[in-house]
Amino acid sequence: MMDGWVGRKQWRLLLVAAGWMAFAVPVFGQGVTASAKLPAYEVAAIKPNKSGGGMSRMMMSPNGYSATNVSLKMMIENAYSLKTDGLISGLPGWADSARFDLEAKMDGDAAAALKKLPPEEGMEQRRLMMQSLLADRFQLKVHHENKELPVYALVIAKGGFKLKDADPNASYPKGLDGVSHPGMMRMSDRSITAQAIPISNLVNALSRQLRREVVDKTGLTGKYDVTLQWTPDVNQMPEMPGERQDAASTVTDSGPSIFTALQEQLGLKLESTKGPVDTIVVDHVEMPSEN
Repeated sequence: MMDGWVGRKQWRLLLVAAGWMAFAVPVFGQGVTASAKLPAYEVAAIKPNKSGGGMSRMMMSPNGYSATNVSLKMMIENAYSLKTDGLISGLPGWADSARFDLEAKMDGDAAAALKKLPPEEGMEQRRLMMQSLLADRFQLKVHHENKELPVYALVIAKGGFKLKDADPNASYPKGLDGVSHPGMMRMSDRSITAQAIPISNLVNALSRQLRREVVDKTGLTGKYDVTLQWTPDVNQMPEMPGERQDAASTVTDSGPSIFTALQEQLGLKLESTKGPVDTIVVDHVEMPSEN
């Protein structure tokens, strides 16, 4: 289970996939035009959630996807792998306030084909299917714009990196499809554990944890086993881009901050800078029908 941040709007997002999840680098530009042909779920049911509060949940199964008490904004963030706040513009107010329950299933052939893909490609296919669902049920049309925003550059710390090269003969934990895969990752609000991942997967996970885009400047090209543990700082969960404290931040408990842990445990460092970040601009969206 992977717990999301409890932020200023006080919601918690759970993305569950048999306890282990692979994070892929988002492929922007795919599936954003009305004419693009996207992989799609065979059936999908959506209805308003009138509970008025409580936990938001997104879950994946080998042949489907379900969500409870989620907003359209949350679904867009999931579908386009948006890891930080403030990357969507043009949404109407209801897209953040109205809540929905969603159940989607893919056909047998699609589920079988997805099972054969590497974790990164499988996750990208699921995102494209979600983009297709949003375009169909919410009439969502978007385009992309680059904005200059605060980012973190991930660099090798003084003294060299301490990442462990992955063992090609190692056994790996079972993924969502019940098959062992290299490249799987488990993430909580205080740890990241992964086996045989490229540095891009770690960058993606750090972006999610810090709610700010992280850019890889390490030059590392191998696959690595990662164990990273830190003490969360409640004052940093999450802030809007530009409001984070610098990488020298301290923590509220006795353990290291994520910034210190990266240097001590992995030999990596996060440096505050600015850079182009791909953002989503909503051109059109409608309230969905219920079936």
